[in-house]
Amino acid sequence: MTEAELKQYLKDNYPFENESCEWKDFKSLKHSFAGNAGDDIISYISAISNMEGGHLVIGTEDGTHNIMGIQDFHNHTVQNIKLRIVSKCSNIDSDNFTIEEFTTSDTNKTVWVFHIPKHLPRQPVIAHSKSWQRIEDSLIEMRKERHDLIIKEPLQVDEDWSAKIIPNATINDLDEDALAVAKQKFKEHSTSKSYYNQIDNWDTQTFLDKAKITINGKITNTAILLLGKEESTHYILPSISEITWKLETEERGYEHFFSPLLLSTTEVLKKIRNIKYKFFPDNELLATTVDKYDTRTILEAMHNCIAHQDYSLNSRIIVTEKIDKLIFSNAGNFFEGNPDDYFTGDKTPEKYRNTWLVKAMVNLGMIDTMGYGIHSMYISQRERFFPLPDFDFSDPNKVILNIYGHTIDENYSKLLIEKKDLSLSQVVLLDRVQKKLPLTKEGALLLKKDNLIEGRRPNYILSFEMALHSDAKTDYIKQRGFKDKYYKDLILNYIDKNSFATKKDIDKLLLDTLPSILSEKQKENKIRNIVYAMSKRDKSIINKGTIRYPEWIRTK
Repeated sequence: MTEAELKQYLKDNYPFENESCEWKDFKSLKHSFAGNAGDDIISYISAISNMEGGHLVIGTEDGTHNIMGIQDFHNHTVQNIKLRIVSKCSNIDSDNFTIEEFTTSDTNKTVWVFHIPKHLPRQPVIAHSKSWQRIEDSLIEMRKERHDLIIKEPLQVDEDWSAKIIPNATINDLDEDALAVAKQKFKEHSTSKSYYNQIDNWDTQTFLDKAKITINGKITNTAILLLGKEESTHYILPSISEITWKLETEERGYEHFFSPLLLSTTEVLKKIRNIKYKFFPDNELLATTVDKYDTRTILEAMHNCIAHQDYSLNSRIIVTEKIDKLIFSNAGNFFEGNPDDYFTGDKTPEKYRNTWLVKAMVNLGMIDTMGYGIHSMYISQRERFFPLPDFDFSDPNKVILNIYGHTIDENYSKLLIEKKDLSLSQVVLLDRVQKKLPLTKEGALLLKKDNLIEGRRPNYILSFEMALHSDAKTDYIKQRGFKDKYYKDLILNYIDKNSFATKKDIDKLLLDTLPSILSEKQKENKIRNIVYAMSKRDKSIINKGTIRYPEWIRTK
């Protein structure tokens, strides 16, 4: 959105400074996490959390809502800032603490909005070894009466919506076909159980109780979601049991699918156009052909949406099919940790939003509880040479998952085809490079060590040729140089990151990458020719400055 649109959005959503909202300029984040006690970011987070929770808007002018933007991030990113805050702000509810980033499309100014949850029960949030609170818009050290009030607050027991019993519902409200499939899936999942040979003789109530779908024969919200007839979903109103498939390609379309969700996910799967995709590796005569999407990955994503949806938000699950990817959206924040915790398959969740529903889906073989879901999706995409799944948390009340069915950078796929010994951590880092996402210093060093990326921070690009050639051929490339497209891409990537590039910027960007056999004068001529070709022949850039002091931007 534009700067004017962002200003209006912030005014509409966070109109006043009060106990639950604070606007701060903080042009530089360098001292904003280690400033004076009571006057830095973590002090405000402590105070807002110790009240009723709220929001901290950074990069705006106090009193006017003018967008100033964060001008010095000092290595802070949305990806690493949460860990830094949690380490400096004791007792903050890290699961529900989120950060939204907005960058204006016309002025390239960035604003962060911190969404701060209320303090954990009986544990005031500490910053600089002190507890803080708000009185109107003032920040002060917490008073004794407020501290005592927090300490006396009773522990809150979260209600599991999925385990709620529906008094008037009966087994007759469940779909017979769904019941048959559920019993078969339960049996397939129970081969190691002592009761395996008895399952076929169980009556419906025994099976449902054993599968953790009903409770003592009583119909639960879980039972209606997974096995209920479509006309029985009124029992869970205002919550919704619905998946919407949307087609947003050269054609448009949509269709709604309702309970029983155990069967509906297969129907949604049938709507998705899963054609073959061909890669043409440089080192093979025949094309490598794969399915555009992996069936297991699609079902894994949909089943995770069902399991982790926040049904109190009364929203449907949406599966959007675009030309190059599938987008899965469900209501509710990422419940425990963040997706990066799970890609290795080592982290096991300790709690769930819908515990009873998760147990039932595990027993029916729809999901697992060991945290392998995201890991298996990563592996599937890697084995099919496509970009890895990624998550979009731009809306704090949604989890949006992107599954790609098309390449972003051809060199990424070629690397996966040619270098099958890459570790999953390396693949994750390379995926960030092709998506133009920032790398940590350590991550960049790891990839550069193996000649997998080129360029300067933050304008790294994948280096497929460098990765495939021997040391001797690497030396030859240093002498011979790269194709002009390589240098043009470096310039365009720099402009994308910084809005424009001066002559000094381009010289600094390219000089070290030009062939070492060229003289300084020859290098200057080479750069001049590249810029001339981009502006006159390619028409990819245009000068908005002067002839003497050019400022190159992308053409529209």
